[in-house]
Amino acid sequence: MALTFYMDHHVPKAITNGLRARNIEVITAHEDSADQLSDPQLLDRATELKHLLFTQDDDLLKEAAKRIRNGTLFYGVIYAHQMRVSIGICIHDLETIAKAGEIEDMINQVQFLPL
Repeated sequence: MALTFYMDHHVPKAITNGLRARNIEVITAHEDSADQLSDPQLLDRATELKHLLFTQDDDLLKEAAKRIRNGTLFYGVIYAHQMRVSIGICIHDLETIAKAGEIEDMINQVQFLPL
């Protein structure tokens, strides 16, 4: 079963659209009426939905690190720097993760792009 993504509100629509064109399940914070939630709430929402959170927001890395230290469950964060990873690379790498990854390998983990 393919992994699914929850897109932070900082993520360009082109990435979401590119994944959907490849039949990858994606929910955006905006579509979920969650674009005003704090970083901890976004991570909670993604975990509630059992989706990996994809972000380009440095602050979410701090929240994930805090949860790792505290042993607080989250379904995984994937991070790509806005200026260092192209949209095409994000789409390619996220598709690879979705199709080849296992959720057990992503729980309470942070994955950086590019792979």
